[in-house]
Amino acid sequence: MPQGGTLTLAGQRTATHVQLHVRDTGSGIPTEQLTEIFAPLYTTKRGGSGLGLYIVQEIVAAHGGTLAVESALGCGTTFTVTLPATDG
Repeated sequence: MPQGGTLTLAGQRTATHVQLHVRDTGSGIPTEQLTEIFAPLYTTKRGGSGLGLYIVQEIVAAHGGTLAVESALGCGTTFTVTLPATDG
């Protein structure tokens, strides 16, 4: 968020899952890029490696979870990590 903004972390638990929502009030991600952002080596940033979101998705999947994204231009983006809940 180069011009500033708010980053919000929120968590919740159900009987079967835990979720972490990471929301920002940034510029959002264009719809045509949403299908690409988890692909290895995909980046829109100069000097970026394009591995960050890919690695996060792989780690979450290795723990039996999912990583989802919702975004609207001018309104920000929300990433949601969903993992199986365990007792302990």
